[in-house]
Amino acid sequence: MTMPTFIAIHWLRCLIAVISLCAFNPSSPVLADDETQVLQLLVETLNQTDDPKIQESLMRGIISGLEGRRGVTAPENWASLNAKLSQHANPEIRNLALQLAQVFGDADAKQFALKTVRDKNASLQSRRQALRSLLNQQNEEASNLLEFLLEEPKLCLDAIRGYAAVENATGPAVLTKRYSKFSEEQRRAVIETLASRQFYAEQLLAALKANTIPRTDIPVHVARSLNEILGQSFVDYYGDVKPVTTDRIKIIAKYKRMVSGSALENANASRGRLVFKKSCASCHVLYDDGAKIGPDLTGSNRANLDYILLNSVAPSYDVPESYQMVLIHTVDGRLINGVITEEDATRVVLKSVEQPRVVIAKADIETRKVSKKSMMPEGQLDQMKPQEVRDLIKYLQTTEQVEMAK
Repeated sequence: MTMPTFIAIHWLRCLIAVISLCAFNPSSPVLADDETQVLQLLVETLNQTDDPKIQESLMRGIISGLEGRRGVTAPENWASLNAKLSQHANPEIRNLALQLAQVFGDADAKQFALKTVRDKNASLQSRRQALRSLLNQQNEEASNLLEFLLEEPKLCLDAIRGYAAVENATGPAVLTKRYSKFSEEQRRAVIETLASRQFYAEQLLAALKANTIPRTDIPVHVARSLNEILGQSFVDYYGDVKPVTTDRIKIIAKYKRMVSGSALENANASRGRLVFKKSCASCHVLYDDGAKIGPDLTGSNRANLDYILLNSVAPSYDVPESYQMVLIHTVDGRLINGVITEEDATRVVLKSVEQPRVVIAKADIETRKVSKKSMMPEGQLDQMKPQEVRDLIKYLQTTEQVEMAK
């Protein structure tokens, strides 16, 4: 058998192995043995090829299959292979080897990643990747670096969100102290982060009561999370987190009057696009612009005013199964909510308003439940001025893209 044929056969076997790796249940000892065999096969194949494309593809496959996992036992011969790959001329292969070494619990790899995060001369991408890998492995040293990373504009948002990954006793105080100096996007991330854990949520409630963080900065979907975590103590301060849909018909009629006749004719679609960008594009796509969390609105029934108002006033009225919100409590006390985009025997992948991809190992899940409410907060239109509502409706009813108002 020629070497190219040999590699091709192993390449095919490893593709099958990587796919199989994603389907294993880590709680089953039998499957764990199978998983070890799969990893061993992959390491053997990596040892038998010097083709950087094959090496890169295989390592990406392994990392994808083990995403969200911690404490995975390294296969035999990994140490010698890692020593070779870590000296590779291709920087991407060195980076992938470093990520794998961290998953396999390599102490030197963790120290190198910590050094990379601290190194202001390293590339932004490598620092970001190193930080993400460390936090995925629940590394407390990396968590302790977050306060310093808040001072770096390009890593500030990563640092804010990093506090959600690993509970940090100083995190709430650090974030609330800097809150007024953060940008709007960063403040939203702070609110989301502080609504992710019991201790954080208690400190957020204290900051709200002290007016360090304005009550008006709490969006409805975050209020739901806080209600879930804190219960009555949050209700006593905020009030009941009730859906507006009980008076759905009256509210829809109110907005119909607001946009009727000449009022809508005099609205401005370009200004409406700006309103959409601020209020809707974080979840919805329209004309290839926006985030793919909720349904793409481009092909929806936007010409029908009743359809638009029903879905704006009562987004939880009829939620498609693929867009139902799932609430997950992890064993380390984190609350994560979002829409499921992927799920297999070992992990669940969610997407949310703030984070397009959150990977949770099933072994880390304490409870999960499907919410009857939509990810889209109710009362969106109530937060807008009447002219903004008219402009938004005008834009939603367009048949082609328009320039955005400045």
